[in-house]
Amino acid sequence: MHRNKLGIILLCVVLTGCTLKNPVPSGPTSSKPSKKRYKIEQDVGPHHTEKIPDCSKIPDAKPKHEHKSRIGNPKTYKVFNKMYTVLPNSKGYKERGVASWYGKKFHGYHTSNGEVYDMYGMSAAHKTLPLPTYVKVKNINNGKSVIVKVNDRGPFHDDRIIDLSYAAASKLGILATGTADVEIMAIDTTLPQLFIQIGKFSVEKNAKKLASQIEHITKNDGHIVKVKHAKTKQGKIFHVHIGPLSDETQITELTKKIAKHKLPKPIKITAK
Repeated sequence: MHRNKLGIILLCVVLTGCTLKNPVPSGPTSSKPSKKRYKIEQDVGPHHTEKIPDCSKIPDAKPKHEHKSRIGNPKTYKVFNKMYTVLPNSKGYKERGVASWYGKKFHGYHTSNGEVYDMYGMSAAHKTLPLPTYVKVKNINNGKSVIVKVNDRGPFHDDRIIDLSYAAASKLGILATGTADVEIMAIDTTLPQLFIQIGKFSVEKNAKKLASQIEHITKNDGHIVKVKHAKTKQGKIFHVHIGPLSDETQITELTKKIAKHKLPKPIKITAK
């Protein structure tokens, strides 16, 4: 439950390659209380006299594609004389270790990526995952799991891998113990790439001929045209792929251009 949070202002001073615009402070850099920064000295959960929502009914974070935050993602940073390297992406990330949680002391203050910490939200802090990242957290002891959005840095304890919001910790059943053994797994929110696929040939030579025609038609557009193949029970089938394309508008414009030349009808495909 006790947590040392990283301040964005400090990041600008000690981090390598940090170019933050309008830096937002996010907390003290030591376990000592900061009377200037926080209203309370020691982190606690909500008082029993407060109106506390039923955390079991709070929905998990909904993974969605988001661009990296402009702040909170330096290549490296230093806290308590230890260097940390922020991962370039979260693809395939999986880790086991100890989770802790943080609550009222930081409630309403900015996190490392500039969002406001809500202890009743489904969020978390991690030392090296890019912000934001969505992760599934499983309590190894009881099998319960949640999905949270990582939008903060910490916990800066060698024996802990993730700091959970009060609500997330409640749903995982670790409020009483303060910590628990967990497994965290990053959720891939990468947007699929868009392509146009044209033609269906059993002979590669014919597919290459079509590819040459399309390259001529789109020579001023800078599109990548390739012949791809797929294995079927009947043998290899060859297609012409154009892309990746930036958006649906580009697909529509390209489809219209191809239609003018009476070529096979293009179809849209996606791939990660």
